[in-house]
Amino acid sequence: MLSDHFQNGVETAKLMWSRIPATEEEEVGEVGPSRKGNGSTVESLDYEVVENFAYREEQAKRGKLYMGYAVLVKWFLALLIGIGTGLAAVFINLSVENFAGWKFSLTFQIIQKSYFAGFLVYILINLVLVLSSVYIITCFAPAASGSGIPEIKGYLNGIDTHGILLFRTLIGKIFGSIGSVGGGLALGKEGPLVHIGACIASLLGQGGTTKYHLQSRWLQVFSSERDRRDLVTCGCAAGVAAAFRAPVGGVLFALEEVTSWWRSQLMWRVFFTSAIVAVVVRTAMGWCKDGNCGHFGAGGFIIWDISGGQEDYSFEELLPMAVIGVIGGLLGALFNQLTLYMTHWRRSYLHKKGIRVKIIEACLISVITSAISFGLPLFRRCTPCPEADANSGIECPQAPGMFGNYVNFYCQNNKEYNDLATIFFNTQDDAIRNLFSAKTAHEFSAQSLLTFLVMFYTLAVVTFGTAVPAGQFVPGIMIGSTYGRLVGMFVVSFYKKLNIEEGTYALLGAASFLGGSMRMTVSLCVIMVEITNNLKLLPLIMLVLLISKAVGDAFNEGLYEEQAGLRAIPLLESRPKYQMRYMTAKEACGNQNVVYFPRVVKVADIVSILRSNDHNGFPVVDHARSGETLVIGLILRSHLLVLLQSKVDFQHSPLPCDSRGDLLPIRHNLSEFVKPVSSKGISLHDIHFTPDDLEMYIDLAPFLNPSPYVVPEDMSLTKVYNLFRQLGLRHLLVVPRPARVIGMITRKDLILEDNDDPTAVELQSTSVRGTQSNHRVITRKGDAQQPLLDGLL
Repeated sequence: MLSDHFQNGVETAKLMWSRIPATEEEEVGEVGPSRKGNGSTVESLDYEVVENFAYREEQAKRGKLYMGYAVLVKWFLALLIGIGTGLAAVFINLSVENFAGWKFSLTFQIIQKSYFAGFLVYILINLVLVLSSVYIITCFAPAASGSGIPEIKGYLNGIDTHGILLFRTLIGKIFGSIGSVGGGLALGKEGPLVHIGACIASLLGQGGTTKYHLQSRWLQVFSSERDRRDLVTCGCAAGVAAAFRAPVGGVLFALEEVTSWWRSQLMWRVFFTSAIVAVVVRTAMGWCKDGNCGHFGAGGFIIWDISGGQEDYSFEELLPMAVIGVIGGLLGALFNQLTLYMTHWRRSYLHKKGIRVKIIEACLISVITSAISFGLPLFRRCTPCPEADANSGIECPQAPGMFGNYVNFYCQNNKEYNDLATIFFNTQDDAIRNLFSAKTAHEFSAQSLLTFLVMFYTLAVVTFGTAVPAGQFVPGIMIGSTYGRLVGMFVVSFYKKLNIEEGTYALLGAASFLGGSMRMTVSLCVIMVEITNNLKLLPLIMLVLLISKAVGDAFNEGLYEEQAGLRAIPLLESRPKYQMRYMTAKEACGNQNVVYFPRVVKVADIVSILRSNDHNGFPVVDHARSGETLVIGLILRSHLLVLLQSKVDFQHSPLPCDSRGDLLPIRHNLSEFVKPVSSKGISLHDIHFTPDDLEMYIDLAPFLNPSPYVVPEDMSLTKVYNLFRQLGLRHLLVVPRPARVIGMITRKDLILEDNDDPTAVELQSTSVRGTQSNHRVITRKGDAQQPLLDGLL
């Protein structure tokens, strides 16, 4: 009977394995980054508002009542983002804690009879959880792999990687994180929570998902990519707030690390969203304290309270604390470089062999991790429990199934504990709590800490980049707190002071490694203070963060920047390159021949130009009565495809509409020109043209952006770079220097009183003249008309 069940299980596994695509080409419904004809896997976003006639007509119809409704919906969406992200974090935390609790309880029960049987059960449970995670990612939601922070950072920088904000990506991220973290891999769930918050925000911003018929017309108010960017920013902050229960840290993380465009109104909504997340998480923690969460114990919702630790520090302690900062910078920079090499090797050799290789790799790493975490503590001698202290609240050893300090693992005496198992054979949150714990001097030996540091550091490097959701916050904290506690043990033995707590140095080590790897300063400092509930350590955290970041910057870039570059996401950093100050806008354009349209263009010409190149923006020119060529605006490729698909604007005459005495017809709603998040938009191959259609004309004047950003050809590339990034542009026209000035705007011209008549204020723009051959366009890398600067990105 048992053999029959086993045989049926083997046959079922073989059937499932045969259904897994062997290569990427066999996979159906791939939602990962779409590779275009030019080899680019990303596309820039149109954050600039196209103020064409359709936009102006729609704005004219909207009164103050609608504007008030729009503001109300923005705050309502911020509320929903906070609630949704908080609930997602609660679900992930409870699932991970219950899976881990059930796994450890069952393993502890089995090892009472047989350690080998417990070892097999432990490996098998972890393997099943990791297999479920990698199967979900590879076969259902490939875009949910990794932490997602580089992709979200690219999105808020103006770069769209297809598939990162889909509904299936959200589902894959949630359940994939449960499997990978619950399976004991050297990964965290905090980075994926940032991606989850961004997905929730994006889906709410577009009113749901059309593919799965989950939509609400009441929420479909904000259709521009600029509005979606604001909502995704709220989602990123909510993800950090939910991961660390640090609302202020979430706001600063969004400001410092991910977004490149900020304003005060957005600050208020982001802060409100993070506050809602904190309320949801705190409510869930209160509910779990009553025993309603199964195996959920003190872990899960990260808060490592060390308020009872070291109260003060002396001047001579600053030197070892500075050493912790240097160590963090060196190990963090090394970690970035090693993960960069590993990820590049995976993409170049391993992952090219197909999906099955990704699954085998993740399962193999799971087995190795389980064997190390179970096997290494067996080689350590058990340590007698310290004398019981009624005021410490610490029980030694912990009862089987309780996973705090002083874990009794393979110990002959009931009053002994295994210090290496206290870190290894535990959930990551509880292991960090043990390393941060105060009043537990001499709990860990230097040999155990050094062994754990080397092995976990290696596992974190090898695991990062596998096809599972992977965050590096918690693994970084574990690595840093380990060598921080080692330094603390040295300081205690050297200075012979009783008030020095090893847990305090563990906290500083965690901050130093995160600073040396991720290069975050202000936001990370606030996050560490919020999760430890100890404001007195703020100056010390600031010290080690500044040192570790400075040391790490001397070797390479931050972790997210390195991974973004590896994924070919062309981020525009906050500062331009040094050599740009010696270059001009014209030099950046090179000797390109700009593709442009006349105002009235033949349909056949539009189709021919769109088929012959992948440009996403085209200047539109017209001829003045004096014979001069004028740039009258910029038309987007996506807008041209909408016009070609609808065909309602086709005309027989090659003359402009206004020259024939007709009114400019607007037969489109503004929402028709918005690119949907959940699809690639309209493709030229999907549009069918008859021979009569190709002979028709389109007047582009009602649909182009009549006021694109323009710079003179001799402007320094540094100013162009700052303008491009700070305004979130996609295209920037470069023209010859204008011949005359028709006005000048100063600060006082832009300060209008509320009682002023807006019709009495006329702000005129300078006309641009030049020949067709002199017009240039600066775009983002991967877009129309040549990159901003090939060496820049």
